[in-house]
Amino acid sequence: MRQPDPDPWRKPWREPSTGDARGLIGLGGDLTPRTLLAAYRDGVFPWFSEGDPLLWWSPDPRAIFELDGIHCSRSLARTIKSGRFRTTIDREFEAVMRACGTTRPDGTWVTDGMVAGYAELHRLGHAHSLEVWSQVEGDVDWELVGGIYGVSQGGLFAGESMFHHATDASKVALVALGEHLRRQGYTLFDTQMVTNHTTSMGAVEIPRADYLRRLRAALALTGVTFGG
Repeated sequence: MRQPDPDPWRKPWREPSTGDARGLIGLGGDLTPRTLLAAYRDGVFPWFSEGDPLLWWSPDPRAIFELDGIHCSRSLARTIKSGRFRTTIDREFEAVMRACGTTRPDGTWVTDGMVAGYAELHRLGHAHSLEVWSQVEGDVDWELVGGIYGVSQGGLFAGESMFHHATDASKVALVALGEHLRRQGYTLFDTQMVTNHTTSMGAVEIPRADYLRRLRAALALTGVTFGG
């Protein structure tokens, strides 16, 4: 007699290489660490709005930042050197994630369920944030004015979203994160899909097949840690 499967969990997405250019390849499932980590290992990410079913995506082409190709203009470099902003690592992960969800007038995919799932990944050491701080004029305290968060496995960092409450804060976050990833030995900085903002900062698109090949090489790296 066949024994019941002790672990009936199944991936809610199909093989990414079989998807069309739009990239919708799965429906349902959950946002537990096991599911999320399996998704990023397969080149898949969740993206859906509040009230919609959980959707899984792997678009073709795929957007990335080459780690030596993040654009830092002369004016932005001056801003960074001015000391107007400070950056930290993993100090306010959930605050960064929630800010990413509240700064978009067209709605958000940063639902309460997403926050809970990624906060658990953060607790387990697989999701990270970079925060940008600035002082309000006349105030000695530094306020959170920008940031970016994402998921890390091997040599992959999958950037999920970023926000800014001050001019240039998200650009500072992106430049600082790129420098940090290079120092730590990462080889693949995924940004999923291009936007006008990420394109202006150097994001490029590559075929999904190339992304999956580079993903496998990045995941095979050992000893890469996000650090603090």
